[in-house]
Amino acid sequence: MSLRTHKKIGRAMRYVVAAVALVFFLFPIMWIILTAFKTPNEFLKSPPIWIPQTPNLDYFDHVIRTGGLNALANTLIISTSVTLLSLLIGSLAAYALARWRVGGDNLPFFILSQRFMPPVAVIFPFLLLFKTLRWTDTHQALILIYLTFNLPYTVWMMRGFFMEIPREIEESALVDGCSSLGAFWRIALPLVAPGLVATGIFCFIFSWAEFFFAIALTKSNAVTLSVYIVNFFGKMMVQWGEIGATSIVSMLPLFILSFVAQRYLVRGLTMGAVK
Repeated sequence: MSLRTHKKIGRAMRYVVAAVALVFFLFPIMWIILTAFKTPNEFLKSPPIWIPQTPNLDYFDHVIRTGGLNALANTLIISTSVTLLSLLIGSLAAYALARWRVGGDNLPFFILSQRFMPPVAVIFPFLLLFKTLRWTDTHQALILIYLTFNLPYTVWMMRGFFMEIPREIEESALVDGCSSLGAFWRIALPLVAPGLVATGIFCFIFSWAEFFFAIALTKSNAVTLSVYIVNFFGKMMVQWGEIGATSIVSMLPLFILSFVAQRYLVRGLTMGAVK
């Protein structure tokens, strides 16, 4: 077998493996999307009906009428607030750790370890605190608790990105009369913009998909999409159409965000996170 034939076979095998992996990961998404347009008689048919015979938007209408848009708004407000606050506070902390070695070599690892704390270990203290402050079922309660768990990840990621920047660039800015904060804002932060976007996307996804704290701390006013979709799982029946419609509403903002920021995402993930 010639070398050229061997390369062609290897390339074809890579394409086959990639296609199989793509089908494997996209199949659940496509199935739940198609479910949102099926009639009740088509959900559990055997053999399954792949394409809806009479597609309709009734389930989307039901989701809108039963509070789906409010859940979407709550999720957007909470996730966006957590992401912005995490990037603002985490970037400042990460810059201090990267440039002035605040806390020595062990502090960054200690900060990261807080991200792996089991949520069930802190839910009761948070619940008592928010009841005392009358913050249960509010946006600020979820924002605060999500921020607590997102900050360690943000600090760790941004520290790696800042360490990739040569110190000489910022020292030149300081010699020209720029303050330390000015060097951070005008020099360092623009240089790590891809890493900032990549970290922000992951913080947004963590907040968007979080379920445990949301279901424990909300009842009606601050219900998120991850909690709202549970209402369609009943003891006697499961409303598959509404689940499919809510899933589409939940996935769409994440797809749009990832598509818009994809060029920053790829560059950011390979900038400082991988050594």
